[in-house]
Amino acid sequence: MTDTSNTRPVDSEAQGARQSPLQRLMRFIPLIAPVLLWAVPCWVLLYAGQHWPLPVTLAGTALFALGLAGMPLAMVRGHGRRQQDRAAIVGDTLLGSSWVLFTWSALLGVLLRLALTVAGVGESQDRARIVTWAVLGVAAVLLAWGYAEARRVPRVRRLDVQLPRLGAALDGTRVVLITDTHYGPLDRARWSARVCETVNTLEADLVCHTGDIADGTAERRRAQAAPLGTVRATRARVYVTGNHEYYSEAQGWVDLMDELGWEPLRNRHLLLERGGDTLVVAGVDDVTAESSGLAGHRAHLAGALSGADPDLPVLLLAHQPKFVDRAAADGVDLQLSGHTHGGQIWPFHYLVRIDQPVVAGLSRHGARTLLYTSRGTGFWGPPFRVFAPSEITLLVLRSPQRPASA
Repeated sequence: MTDTSNTRPVDSEAQGARQSPLQRLMRFIPLIAPVLLWAVPCWVLLYAGQHWPLPVTLAGTALFALGLAGMPLAMVRGHGRRQQDRAAIVGDTLLGSSWVLFTWSALLGVLLRLALTVAGVGESQDRARIVTWAVLGVAAVLLAWGYAEARRVPRVRRLDVQLPRLGAALDGTRVVLITDTHYGPLDRARWSARVCETVNTLEADLVCHTGDIADGTAERRRAQAAPLGTVRATRARVYVTGNHEYYSEAQGWVDLMDELGWEPLRNRHLLLERGGDTLVVAGVDDVTAESSGLAGHRAHLAGALSGADPDLPVLLLAHQPKFVDRAAADGVDLQLSGHTHGGQIWPFHYLVRIDQPVVAGLSRHGARTLLYTSRGTGFWGPPFRVFAPSEITLLVLRSPQRPASA
């Protein structure tokens, strides 16, 4: 009989040996990142040559230490099993504030010191304090502006999108895209109503919501989502799930959107017809759906297009831009996505770009497929948007066959 008692440890060691140094480092990111977010600005603002009076140094250090300890605690209590909205607001605000402080302490601290050196200002307490007050001033302005940007009703972004296979009768079809509303701990019921009022001014043929409706269950966020029932479209209102639905009982959100009059396109399609021309409007579950373990939920493009005439143009709703590889392989004409928030707080978009092919805007993929990635209508977590404004998007579909006067 073979002794298998040591098989599992040996396999684990072999897997560990195959991991790259970067992969091993990534395992410690959740521990390292919060320390860096608070330690770097603490050093730049309090210790890098400033020589503040001892009470100022001690009070400032205590404040940063409190942030370092309080942020993860509030995040766990707010977004973990307890789901305490007040704790989530505190944790999210600390996360956004620390990110802005970290970014500008590192960036402005270096650039301003370099500029002062070039200007002939040598190492001195005055130079250090210039850096400190500049970083604090810039951070304060960006956080105040970013908060106002996050809480405002998004501007409407309008663009024409030509689809070579679109019939002339469908030229001028108006598609409104909202996404990533992220109703959550901060009550945004009034904001939600104003967003829907704005959508209704756009006289859309088709209104699309590409997921991440909320953070929390449908029962818990119903009041904030309820205004979506007032949205008007001449043809259809359609919805697909985002990854955040799968953190919060996704089927409940599918059922609520159906109740509010939206048509959940769960790996299926409908036809938009006018004057003898047809557009296939399809949708897929988020790419994380299958791993959620929720029965019947998965991203299945073949199922979404099953029964559709392959010669017809296809408009596809998929929450994450990276689904475009599959869409391009199947000859989809236009994919609408969200998920990225445009990075939400600069320069976070550089990290988003590691996971997604596009952060925002219109892009081409393969011979036929266009992808439009919205920066999102709401915000996730930190109530700030810095150099990544939210949007309500109006896409006017154009046919190459339209009359020249159109």
